[in-house]
Amino acid sequence: MSLILLLFLPFLASAVAAVLPSNARNTESTLAGAVALFCCVQMALYFPQLAGGGVVREEITWLPALGLNLVLRLDGFAWLFCMLVLGIGALVVLYARYYMSPADPVPRFFAFFLAFMGAMLGVVLSGNLIQLALFWELTSLFSFLLIGYWHHRKDARRGARMALTVTGTGGLCMLAGMLVLGHIVGSYDLDHVLVAGQLVRDHPLYLTALVLILLGALSKSAQFPFHFWLPHAMAAPTPVSAYLHSATMVKAGVFLLARLWPVLSGTEEWFWLVGGAGACTLLLGAYVAMFQNDLKGLLAYSTISHLGLITLLLGLNSPLAAVAAVFHILNHATFKASLFMAAGIVDHESGTRDIRRLSGLRTMMPITATLATVAAAAMAGVPLLNGFLSKEMFFAETVFVDGSTLVNYFLPIAATVAGVFSVAYSLRFTVDVFWGPPATDLPRQPHEPPHWMRVPVELLVCACLVVGMLPAWAVGPYLNAAALPVVGGRLPEFSLAVWHGFNTPFVMSVVALLGGTALYSLLRWQRARVGLEGTPGLRGLDAQRLFEHGLARLSLLGRQGRRLLGTQRLQWQMFWLCCITLLVASVPLWSRGLHIGNRSAMPVSPAFVVLWLAGMACAVAAAWQAKYHRMAALTLMGGAGLCTSMTFLWFSAPDLALTQLMVEMVTTVLILLGLRWLPRREQDIAPAPTGRLRTQARRLRDFWLALAAGAGMAVLALAMLRRPFPESTSTFFLENALTGGGGSNVVNVMLVDFRGFDTFGEIVVLCIVALTVYALLRRFRPATETLDLPVQQRSLPADLQTDLINPRQATDTAVGYLMVPAVLVRLLLPFTILVAVYLFMRGHNEPGGGFVAGLVFSVGLLLQYIVSGTQWVEAHMPLTPRRWMATGLLFALATGLGALYWGYPFLTTHTAHLTLPWLGELHLASALFFDLGVFTLVVGATLVILTSIAHQSVRGHRFHARMAEEAAHQPGGDKWN
Repeated sequence: MSLILLLFLPFLASAVAAVLPSNARNTESTLAGAVALFCCVQMALYFPQLAGGGVVREEITWLPALGLNLVLRLDGFAWLFCMLVLGIGALVVLYARYYMSPADPVPRFFAFFLAFMGAMLGVVLSGNLIQLALFWELTSLFSFLLIGYWHHRKDARRGARMALTVTGTGGLCMLAGMLVLGHIVGSYDLDHVLVAGQLVRDHPLYLTALVLILLGALSKSAQFPFHFWLPHAMAAPTPVSAYLHSATMVKAGVFLLARLWPVLSGTEEWFWLVGGAGACTLLLGAYVAMFQNDLKGLLAYSTISHLGLITLLLGLNSPLAAVAAVFHILNHATFKASLFMAAGIVDHESGTRDIRRLSGLRTMMPITATLATVAAAAMAGVPLLNGFLSKEMFFAETVFVDGSTLVNYFLPIAATVAGVFSVAYSLRFTVDVFWGPPATDLPRQPHEPPHWMRVPVELLVCACLVVGMLPAWAVGPYLNAAALPVVGGRLPEFSLAVWHGFNTPFVMSVVALLGGTALYSLLRWQRARVGLEGTPGLRGLDAQRLFEHGLARLSLLGRQGRRLLGTQRLQWQMFWLCCITLLVASVPLWSRGLHIGNRSAMPVSPAFVVLWLAGMACAVAAAWQAKYHRMAALTLMGGAGLCTSMTFLWFSAPDLALTQLMVEMVTTVLILLGLRWLPRREQDIAPAPTGRLRTQARRLRDFWLALAAGAGMAVLALAMLRRPFPESTSTFFLENALTGGGGSNVVNVMLVDFRGFDTFGEIVVLCIVALTVYALLRRFRPATETLDLPVQQRSLPADLQTDLINPRQATDTAVGYLMVPAVLVRLLLPFTILVAVYLFMRGHNEPGGGFVAGLVFSVGLLLQYIVSGTQWVEAHMPLTPRRWMATGLLFALATGLGALYWGYPFLTTHTAHLTLPWLGELHLASALFFDLGVFTLVVGATLVILTSIAHQSVRGHRFHARMAEEAAHQPGGDKWN
């Protein structure tokens, strides 16, 4: 199966899961599990192509000139991560089916879960640095939604915000580092980057790229000093914790370190930055984990510690250490996911995760106790389990590291101490919870969970045992395939045997086991004797408090800056905005100069000069009248727009002229609706002399600012027009419109073919703007004085007064003096539709197109609203403009995807000549469907924006009518009082 389909299948399933009913828990879980399992099986089938170091690559061309294409790249290392993401994802889905309550919004959970799975696959499979950064930020976004899934809980909201802030900020730094790295290599393609290690390390910008990329990787994997966010993410449901913190999100950071290991490693900077962060995190996480009273809190800090172990291995600049890191990534995912699930079972069945309240659960939950004990033993590094093998490889690398004397002494000691701590907190997880006398004050009576809820834990624990006892058979080929791309070149010699003889790493393992058991006994005795709360030595350090204090200080600084620089006067805001814009535009012109070209000017036409002077006079007069005479200013603005349309006609651009004319009509209606809610301004009768002087000075200042800005734009326009353009550039579209785009209307062919992706982005922006206006105006409450019913409505008949409350029973309001306009406008509507269809159908070869056709159709509908009123139109024509926008986007997207399906770049246009009965030969282009999407979206967006403003009057009148009706039913009530 294609990698592209495998990548987008979870996103598609996420969209399907989001619309399923809330009570379809079995359907939701079956869908999510089937998608994860199907993708896992398909991914497993790729292994024979990757076993010998092969690479599977799929690419969709987008912007090849900029090196930005959709590139999916699968090698052995990416394959291993994909199997973890999909395999453990399928097990977590099965577990979540029984863990999640029927009262939870399950569609939202599985929609977020599948979307996160797709984002993580995107990170792993990306063959382009910028594409990787995009999916990287998507993992932060979807993890935010998953961590804050129980948004009614304060700790969930805080944990989600903390995770998004830290990992999102780190992701932005990483994006900057990717840009620097791509600049060094000269390409963002991962294949080119991975073979340019020496070039990158020798470049002066190496340290800059390294630091920026490490900020993203270390913050994502919760490495010191960014470790504090992960424990607070435990507010998420346990299936989320089991997935995000064992195989996916927190592993993304170490994935990136391993992926770029051939490029960035091998330097002193890499050793001290990566190795130092890993060593600090390894010790700190293990130490704090021993004192946690919450099961998930203990596992969270142990996750931090093990991620530090992997990071330290990658920082040692040793190929064998990199192999050990890849091996521990696999082992940690299996035993940590099973431990999180076991902790969730304990919480689910007993009603608490507090270790101080839990005891003796082995008698009530013997199978779960056995599974948890084996998984915790793997985490502690007990022989014959998978954790022992990778931890012994870690011990060996710290002993034989090539460094200074201090490093050679420190690393083995630090590794052994971390091993001691690991055994201690593993014993606390098992002995304190499952052994001892049975607990008597639990919220619920514990018992074994449903069998299928326990199956994922059983499978993962079985994997820990099989790998621990038969490592070469179980994971040997897969580890070789996964480690080879990380190391680059040839794999170092290593052995996965269970027994390597009596050597230093084995002694370190024995010391860790015995020392951890002794330390656990000492801490347990101290808790029983004198009590032990908090983390000794770190009681004064609250990472969450420090983080939130920092956010509060930043917010305070922002408010102070706003008070210092901000003002509620719109005029001052516009003045400073224009000044800064003018300054920014002037700096490059001042430093580099402005060269006016020597292209000869066209002869001056007196008629065009008159037209230009008329437009300028309208614009100046509109600005002069805008303050106190708004209707006059609006009329004059329409005159300036008409002169602009005639200018387009003068220069033989009928498409632009027609579009400008329609835009002028729609904009005029929009401003009229906006003026409805502006307070009336009265002209000062006799201002004081001081105030008159101040006003004159302000106007003079604004005049010079406007003159400078206008003159600057005029000079820039003149400079561009006077420059000679290459013949190939100026005539390219004229020469290729018909042959390349299948149409003779160059403007329309540019919009729907040559620059179709730009047009698609523009209509998406238009859709977003329309929905934003709709959402904001639904919460807008006009001033009280603007909600009074118009005088003419006070004398309406009783049935029309009722229509203000129930628009579905609207009666025609086009009576009296509105009757003749209403009849004409309604007769005009079919003609408007005919004109819109005509402009739409001829747009590919003659002036017209979807945009102007949509505006013409919108104007025809707006005339109905203006004359007949909102209630009557919506009662007779349920337009649902938001659906029009959605349909338009789908048409445009389907046209682009159709080109991809046939093996062509996105939005590539194809033409066909059909011979039909009675119609004859018909020229048909695929751009017709894209233009249909533009037409539909323009109609929907225009109606959404304008009717949202118009509905303010309807909403206010309904409110007053409802209040009047209630008052009329009260004794002594006056209906229109």
